[in-house]
Amino acid sequence: MSGTGSGNEQAGKTAEGLEYLSGFGNEHSSEAVPGALPVGRNAPQRAPLGLYAEQLSGSAFTEPRSNNRRSWLYRIRPSAAHPPFTRIDNGALRGAPFIGQDAAVADPNRLRWDPMPAPAAGTDFLSGLWTLGGNGDASQRAGMAIHLYAADTSMTRVFSDADGELLIVPEQGGLLLHTEFGRLAAAPGQVVLIPRGVRFRVELLDATARGYVCENYGRPFVLPDLGPIGANGLANARDFLAPVAAYEDVAGPVEVVNKFCGNLWSATYDHSPLDVVAWHGNLVPYVYDLHRFNVIGSISYDHPDPSIFTVLTSPSDTPGLAGVDFVVFAPRWLVGEDTFRPPYFHRNVMSEYMGLIEGAYDAKTAGKGGFVPGGGSLHNMMSAHGPDRETFDRASAAELVPQKIDDGLAFMFETRWPISLTRQAAEADHLQARYDDVWQGLERHFRP
Repeated sequence: MSGTGSGNEQAGKTAEGLEYLSGFGNEHSSEAVPGALPVGRNAPQRAPLGLYAEQLSGSAFTEPRSNNRRSWLYRIRPSAAHPPFTRIDNGALRGAPFIGQDAAVADPNRLRWDPMPAPAAGTDFLSGLWTLGGNGDASQRAGMAIHLYAADTSMTRVFSDADGELLIVPEQGGLLLHTEFGRLAAAPGQVVLIPRGVRFRVELLDATARGYVCENYGRPFVLPDLGPIGANGLANARDFLAPVAAYEDVAGPVEVVNKFCGNLWSATYDHSPLDVVAWHGNLVPYVYDLHRFNVIGSISYDHPDPSIFTVLTSPSDTPGLAGVDFVVFAPRWLVGEDTFRPPYFHRNVMSEYMGLIEGAYDAKTAGKGGFVPGGGSLHNMMSAHGPDRETFDRASAAELVPQKIDDGLAFMFETRWPISLTRQAAEADHLQARYDDVWQGLERHFRP
C-alpha cells in the first residue's frame, strides 16, 4: 500500500477509531476474539480456539520482578514457523559499535544538522531510516543509536529489531503502527515505544512522514524515580497507552526484516506474523502524548537542571547514571526571580543530542541556518554549549514578568557515553558548516 490517496484515508479512519489500555508497566491483557485468552494458566495443553501459546521475554527469566518484562501471546501460527533469514543491504541504517569505514572519528566539536532531505519516491519507514551515530555495542546490549527517518510510502513488509527497543518521535506526518499486540497511532507531539524484538509495520497517515528514532540497546526504558518531587509529576503512568489486541489472518508472501547485531536480515513468510489474537503481560508497545508531560520548575529563582524534564530513562549499573534518557522541553511557565531563564552555559559529562518537533527552542535561534523542526544538534561530553549570542542578549535584558513558553516542543536523547558519528552524518550536505558562529560576539562585560 502506498502512502498516498485512499491508503491514507483508510489508515486515518482506523487511527481515529483506536482504543487503548492505560498505564505504564501494567500487567495488561487483551483479546480480539472472546475466549482467546486462557484462564488460570499460560500454556494449557490445548490453547483456546486452536491458537499457539508463546512467551516473548524482554528480560532474563531470573531478573528481579520489578525489572522483569514478558508477555504471553496467543497466535494463529507460532513465531518459529518461518524460513531462513538471509542478509540484505542495510541502506543508511547502521548499528554500534561505530567503527571502520562507516564511522567517523569521535568528534568533540559542537555540531548541528538541518532537517533531513525529502525522501526518494517509494521510501518506506524502514528504508527511510538514516543513522546519525551512537555508542556502545548492540551485541553486548549496551549503549544507543540515533536515527532519523523520512518516508513517503507505507510499509507492506514487517520489521523487528533484535538489537534494542525503538523510541519513535514523529516530527512531520502521522503514523499508524500495526504491531503484534495491536495498533497504535502517533502524530507529531506524540512518541511510540516499540519493545525489542516486537514485529511491526508502519503505515503513513499523511503523504510524507519525518522524525527521529532512539534505539536503546540497554535496559528497557522506565519512568524515572521522583525523589523529593513525591508521588506525582513528570510523565504520568496512566498517560501511556498500550494497544488492544488486533490480528491479521493473511495468507501469502510477507517480507519480514529483522535487525540483528547491526545488520538487516530478510525472510519471506507465507503468512503475516502480526497474527496475535490475544495477549497478556507487561512487555508491550506504548504511545504517549508529550503535551501531557507535567512540567516541574522553579517558582523562586534559578533555572533547574534539565533532569527534571526526563520522560523515560534506561538505567545503567551505576545508580542515577542513565544509559540513555529521553527528555522533553514542553510548554511551561517561567517565573524565576533575578534569574537568567534560558538554559545556562554548560559543560556536561553526559552527551546530548537535541531535536525539535515544533515551534522554537528558547535557547536557540530559529530560522534559516538555525535550529528548526526536523533539525538536530549534538553536544558531546564536555563540549561547552548554552544559549547563542542573540538569545543571551535578549534574555539578559528581558523584563522578568511571568512568561509562558507555549510555541515549542523540543527533546533530548542524553547518554552516558560519547556519541560517535557515522561517516554519512559527518559528511552530510545538511550538516551546518558554521554552527560555532552562534556564540561569536558574546562580549566581555567584566568590570573589575
